Amino acid sequence: MEINFERKAYRELLKWKQESKGTSAILVEGARRVGKTTLIKKFSKKEYRTAIYIDFNKASKDTKKLFDDLSDLNYIFLQLQLRFHTDLYPRESCIVFDEIQKCPRAREAIKYLVEDGRYDYIESGSLVSIRKNVEGITIPSEEDSLALNPLDYEEFRWALGDKTSIPLLRESFAKQKGLGDETNRQLIRDLRLYLLVGGMPQAVLAYLKTNNFKEVDSAKRKIIRLYIKDFHKMDPSGRAEALFLATPGELAKNASRFQINPVLSGQRRETIDPIIGDMENSKVVRLAYHANDPSVGMSLSKDSSHYKMFLSDTGLFVTLCFWDKRYTENIIYEKILADALPANLGYVYENLVAQILETGGDFLFYYTFSKAGTSKLREIDFLLSRGAKIVPLEVKSSDYKSHISLDEFSEKFSSRIGQKYVIYSKDFRKERDICYLPFYDVLFLSEGQNQKDGNTH
Repeated sequence: MEINFERKAYRELLKWKQESKGTSAILVEGARRVGKTTLIKKFSKKEYRTAIYIDFNKASKDTKKLFDDLSDLNYIFLQLQLRFHTDLYPRESCIVFDEIQKCPRAREAIKYLVEDGRYDYIESGSLVSIRKNVEGITIPSEEDSLALNPLDYEEFRWALGDKTSIPLLRESFAKQKGLGDETNRQLIRDLRLYLLVGGMPQAVLAYLKTNNFKEVDSAKRKIIRLYIKDFHKMDPSGRAEALFLATPGELAKNASRFQINPVLSGQRRETIDPIIGDMENSKVVRLAYHANDPSVGMSLSKDSSHYKMFLSDTGLFVTLCFWDKRYTENIIYEKILADALPANLGYVYENLVAQILETGGDFLFYYTFSKAGTSKLREIDFLLSRGAKIVPLEVKSSDYKSHISLDEFSEKFSSRIGQKYVIYSKDFRKERDICYLPFYDVLFLSEGQNQKDGNTH
């Protein structure tokens, strides 16, 4: 069975092609195994008369050397056509540079290739490796970027042959109407399937082919092992791997931040920060930063030393939770699917919400505080910026009727707050100034936020 899932990023590539008209290249970024190569091959084959695909992991030394001398572009194009047995047609052909980090000179050449204007150029590769291999290289300004994430929940439903549910849920969300308890229970069960399988194409394919969670778990474990190997290349000391493997445990502690010392004792922040930065750039993990002064410009008060770490794919996160086992038994998956596992999985749902929000275009911020006169720490799980207001989200896997943190936060910052949300597993409802959203409705909170209001990490 071929991996050929429908991806929203295809539309973004098409928009780039139509609007750019050859004035810029595009770099498709994302963690390994999210489907970058599959997407690019599909797009270049369907949207162009011809395409040349160069995988710099496999390209010969002579092919790489073509980009050392850009004085004669006609010679380069002639050689590419001869070597790849493909004719190139001005404004009708595309050249793909896959694994671009393996040939920094080819990336530098983008500036001049785009300036030449004859063909379109699509790049992809490991962001960490790209950044580490650019010393002495001029980074092209004639380059747009496109983030490719694991399949989001809507794309996952498409893969299962369901194109009906999400539009109906979107309409219901817009009208702020509940769907009834029985319908909601089924919808939450459907979402838990996504939580377990995740959005990595290989894991989704394993589910579609076998309907067997053991096979799904095996596919996810192969991806995790690949990431661990990448982290070892990034940091041979093993610290990146240790931090990665500790992610579920740190979230389960419900602490106010990711605590380095229990994982790597005696390490100074200045030695760990670059490793954390590389892990974040790999797109394998996502960081939620503490906003010291919650306001519309949360990036202005971001505390770079105070963060929580999530995985970019909740399906991988679930498998990492049981990494001490050689494989995760079907019974565990089945109990989670039926919401019958005797364990608090609040941190798993928190990772799911983080994934949905950032995939939808929001940066991740949270806030902790103590009420005056007490030492009890309160926390708002996520903060969004909407217009001139901030939108607090409290994630609840149980006991949804209690939302003390949200109430006290609202009292503390009343003039800054827009809509308030409790994210939970029950049906949509609204009580006074709080909206109670089922987990699947989080998908619609971030729609249209792809520009991220100019914030940067």
